[in-house]
Amino acid sequence: MSELPPSKIKPPSIRQLPRNVWAVGFTSLFMDISSEMVINILPLFLANVLGVQTSIIGLIDGIAEATASLLKMFSGWLSDRLGARKWLAVAGYGLSALVKPFFYLANTWGLVAGVRWADRIGKGIRTAPRDALVADSVTKEIRGLAFGFHRAMDTAGALVGILIAGLVVWLTQKNGLNLARSTFQTIVLVSLVPAFLAVLTLAFGAKDVAVSSQRAAPKFSLRSLGKPFSIFLVIVSIFTLGNSSDAFLVLRAQNLGISVIGILAMLIIFNLVYTLISTPAGSLSDRIGRRRLIVGGWLVYAAIYFGFALAQQAWQVWILYVAYGLYYGLAYGTANAMVADLVPDDLRGTAYGTYNAVIGLLAFPSSLIAGLLWQGAGTWSGFGPSAPFLFGGSLALTAALLMILFMPRTQTE
Repeated sequence: MSELPPSKIKPPSIRQLPRNVWAVGFTSLFMDISSEMVINILPLFLANVLGVQTSIIGLIDGIAEATASLLKMFSGWLSDRLGARKWLAVAGYGLSALVKPFFYLANTWGLVAGVRWADRIGKGIRTAPRDALVADSVTKEIRGLAFGFHRAMDTAGALVGILIAGLVVWLTQKNGLNLARSTFQTIVLVSLVPAFLAVLTLAFGAKDVAVSSQRAAPKFSLRSLGKPFSIFLVIVSIFTLGNSSDAFLVLRAQNLGISVIGILAMLIIFNLVYTLISTPAGSLSDRIGRRRLIVGGWLVYAAIYFGFALAQQAWQVWILYVAYGLYYGLAYGTANAMVADLVPDDLRGTAYGTYNAVIGLLAFPSSLIAGLLWQGAGTWSGFGPSAPFLFGGSLALTAALLMILFMPRTQTE
């Protein structure tokens, strides 16, 4: 019997996804409702209420990711060693939920930084085991769909979280340009409920995938993960060095006159686009290959960052933020699926840990560089608000070109 051409094959449905993928998806939905309520307005709290410079805001975000990086690698390795993913992920979500109330008490940037770093440690513990649990739970034929669905649920949580934050802002301060301390504290209190729901959902909804054979203790070695993964990691590192914290996009929007409620409305549209695109983009990557979607996403990213550099009016930022959702939908979940394509099954946790650790470590210099380029440090006033976006767009173009020239084709291409 002859095989049907790819165009005639019916794409898989999310109904085919197993219980673990749904459980992880709803866990991410709840945690992102909680996190995005707070994190998206945190740079405004630091700048408007505490009077912190962008270089310090970049430092806080950069160290927050870097602090978690080694834990991401270790927790991924440990999940491979134990042959168990679930409870490490639960512990990470639990830590993030437990420290969140301390944002309410923050009255200095140092305390904000401490809570932010503790929250990122929780993320460092959970990320690699969670991603490996998703990869363990599906076949390669629907791997892109599974990670796309997970990103969609994650982003739907962000959408709901920002909607709630926007409602709180509107009820407490209407259309004010600057964020008030009392508004921030109210949002923190509301965010606690979905944070703990996330922990309970994973604890009672997911199950570890049984290991079919005894595994040797994995080693922290790029060589064991293979040359294609190493090439991918180098190229992603170049892109990530220019991918500074989204806090700078929020500050750029305020810099061009968009109010707090306007920024939240803009983020709602961004997350809606991201949510709608992630699942079909992941499924498409199963059929045409991950590399093409990642390159396409990075090219969109470069255009967006150059647009932020050149923007002169608020309406331009609105358009750019909508397009930013397109980048995330195309590339973010697809890159996670590609990690599993490139490494042996028994090293997935280590690979995800390494991948997330490198991204996290580079978040420190990328955000610090962005802050310095914008406002400088000491007596140097920097190059202005366009500079970090010109830098990030240039590195995205470089990474896309390197992906085309040097990244080996995977089984999906």
